[in-house]
Amino acid sequence: MTSFVKRIQAWQQTSGRHHLPWQGTKDPYKVWLSEIMLQQTQVSTVIDYYHRFLERFPTVLSLAQASQAEVMPYWAGLGYYARARNLHKCAQVIAQHYQGQFPSSPKDLQALPGIGESTANAIAAFCFDAITPIMDGNVKRIFTRFYGIEGYDSQTNKRLWEQAYQNVIGEKNIGQYNQGLMDLGSTICTRTKPICTSCPLQKDCFAFKHHKQGELPQKKPKKIIPQKETIMLVLQVGNSILLQQRPEKGIWGGLLSLPELSNTAEMEKWLALHPSATASPMASFEHIFSHYRLLIHPILIQFARSYAVQENFLFENSQWYPLTNADQLALPSPVMKIIEGLKGMGTLSLF
Repeated sequence: MTSFVKRIQAWQQTSGRHHLPWQGTKDPYKVWLSEIMLQQTQVSTVIDYYHRFLERFPTVLSLAQASQAEVMPYWAGLGYYARARNLHKCAQVIAQHYQGQFPSSPKDLQALPGIGESTANAIAAFCFDAITPIMDGNVKRIFTRFYGIEGYDSQTNKRLWEQAYQNVIGEKNIGQYNQGLMDLGSTICTRTKPICTSCPLQKDCFAFKHHKQGELPQKKPKKIIPQKETIMLVLQVGNSILLQQRPEKGIWGGLLSLPELSNTAEMEKWLALHPSATASPMASFEHIFSHYRLLIHPILIQFARSYAVQENFLFENSQWYPLTNADQLALPSPVMKIIEGLKGMGTLSLF
């Protein structure tokens, strides 16, 4: 029987994706950047970010020499912002300790900030021809269905990795194999409605034989996601808005955001201290994180120009920003949404 690896390679050559901008390169910087961006993010979303990031930071040294504040706007909207902070730290380590050259060893790669086993193995396989398998969501889905691997705990993950390493023993061109697995999972062995009739593994697939495509991979029982609420103050003077830099740790770490208050009592107290403020509630909306839902209540606060520009209202690390260049700022997506809402209300004349 043709090996699992060779079947994937043959399929990738004829039916896989060949148009992605990071394919066909052995530049570890470009492969690394794509791997980090693709974590928890769809390919269609990543492509524009990938091009824009490389235009600004074409090499790992240019990224290392930039400040974190310069880097974050090029990640704003991609989410999971620890990835961007680790990306920057990793570039600095490579510049300082590896003379700007990525190490070729999977072990050394995995020791770098933000690089796990699968990413290290992908870089090693694609750029240095290492015999190293990957294990992302696409691969897990293919393996659990093909081999009939049930469960969702750490032991299941261990079994998947053991199978992955076993598969590549004695094989060659593992970069193409890894790409083929990602392509197959993305286009054929999809989460819902997999196209089994076009799959090169169909004949020997456990899930296909036993009609378990919808049951594998097994899902961890969902927890009830709690809801939190916050009031975001949209402090506006003319065509400027007050933004506050968030702490490094926590949600939206290092990004600029709107000042927040916890509840209406705090809101009323704040308004009492600023009697000249005009407060207008905007439409509330929900932003969903992996571990909770955040109900956001934006309140538009407007002042006379002469009054407001003189102070930052005692919000720490806050500063007035002109909204003509809002798209160049490192803003979380909910804040971008609020600014778009202002645009729709016609309150920002410079938009």
